[in-house]
Amino acid sequence: MFKKKGLCLVILLVVLLFTACSNSSSEEVSPKEDEKVKSKTEELAYNPPSLEDLDPDDPATEYIQYGEEVFNETHVVLEENVGNELSCQSCHADGGVAQSSSMVGVTTQFPQYRPREGVVFTLEDRINGCMVRSMNGEMIPNDSKEMRSLVAYLTYISEGIEVGEEIPWRMLNTMKEIPEPDVTRGEELYEEKNCMSCHATDGSGTGANSGPALWGDDSFNDGAGMARMVKMAGYLKNNMPPAEEPQLTDQEAADLAAFILSQERPEWKGHDTDWPEGGRPTDIITKDRREKIREGKFDWTEIENVIPAEEN
Repeated sequence: MFKKKGLCLVILLVVLLFTACSNSSSEEVSPKEDEKVKSKTEELAYNPPSLEDLDPDDPATEYIQYGEEVFNETHVVLEENVGNELSCQSCHADGGVAQSSSMVGVTTQFPQYRPREGVVFTLEDRINGCMVRSMNGEMIPNDSKEMRSLVAYLTYISEGIEVGEEIPWRMLNTMKEIPEPDVTRGEELYEEKNCMSCHATDGSGTGANSGPALWGDDSFNDGAGMARMVKMAGYLKNNMPPAEEPQLTDQEAADLAAFILSQERPEWKGHDTDWPEGGRPTDIITKDRREKIREGKFDWTEIENVIPAEEN
């Protein structure tokens, strides 16, 4: 009796031990496998599918290629819809596959809830959001060839990324903490860093893709994401001037951003209806704020992300 019970107990322990080991092996990822996953994630922004690999006999190829053209030359192809002199590539260089402003993977993030609009956005909604804000223009019909082609192009360069996957490069152009800006210093830096060689002395730009307008009638309106200090400062920090590595300090990026956003630009008429559920960011530079900044009367501590000068 006791021998049988002892034998059963031994067998039970062996089974439990084997099960535990099996579960442990299935849940754990080896260092090599983990490194492989990380490597794949890091490489995605730099190695999207090449348009040269498209099958000329595939009917979708025409749309993908046209989508790239619409992306790169939006102000030309969609002249009636674009209200300024910008293209998608003005912010998202190299057809949206540049390292620091990549659009690779963007299609996998939709539908998504948008607090600014208070509704769930499709990818088409997001594109049209850029059309009416960044392009200061009009929406593209969802059933138009241009919209279908843009979606086809963005989907193609996003191949290999799973729906809903966290994309580490998406928030590179956001500065979470901003040193209190010095607008006068920002104006000096605009000249010292030779920003006018691409964007002109008056900020009107030299070309949608070579040097887009930073302010004035041909630039984005103040409802665009770039009209926020965290976005503008972050973008400047990571992209300007063009180089392999960032060239600006956080302070320089903040000063330049403040100077650029203090200049006049088209007004967004929908500020009152944005953020319907609350949570409106404190760093949006509207017309009223632009005037106060130029007069030296704006209190930068109104912006939550700003670190007061005495604390820097």
